[in-house]
Amino acid sequence: MNRFALTFAAAMALAVPAFAGPQYVDGTGFAVSGYDVVAYRGLAQSPIGQTQPEGVRGRSDITAEYNGATWAFATEENRAKFLENPAFYAPQYDGHCAYGVSKGGKVPGNPNLWRIVDDKLYLNITDVVVGFWEEDVPGNINLAEGNWPGLEVNDASTNVIPKFTSEGPISN
Repeated sequence: MNRFALTFAAAMALAVPAFAGPQYVDGTGFAVSGYDVVAYRGLAQSPIGQTQPEGVRGRSDITAEYNGATWAFATEENRAKFLENPAFYAPQYDGHCAYGVSKGGKVPGNPNLWRIVDDKLYLNITDVVVGFWEEDVPGNINLAEGNWPGLEVNDASTNVIPKFTSEGPISN
C-alpha cells in the first residue's frame, strides 16, 4: 500500500503543472507589456550580435488570463494557440530579464529584447545587457536555471524597463 501511495503521489506531482512565481506586469497592466507572446514564434530571429525585430503588440480586446496576469494577443488565432499551451509561449522566468536571473536578481524583461533558444522565449532588460547575455547564451541559461528556484518565490519586480516606452496593447 505504501508503494502504491508513493507511486500515486509521484504521478500526481508530475501531472499537475508547477505554477511559476508572480508574472512581471508593468504599468500597462499586461504581461510582457501587452506584446503578443505567440507572435514571437513567427518572427525571424537575427543572428547573435544583431538586433532582433520588434515584438508584435497585442490588442486590448483579445486577451487571456494566465499566471495571475492578463496577456494580450494580435489575433484570436494567437490567443487560441496560447490557451492550448500557455507555458510554451510565456517567457522564461515570469517575464523577468534572463541575464538578471543568471546574475541572481529579478528585473523586468523588455518585449523588444528577446531571443528564442531551444524553443523557449527569453527577454532581457537593455541592449547593453543583451550584449552580456549573448557572450555566452548557454552558460547564462545554465546559471539562470540554477538561480531561478531560489528567486521564483520572490515578488515580481516592480521596476520599470529602462529606455522602453509602451502604450500597452493596441486598442480595439
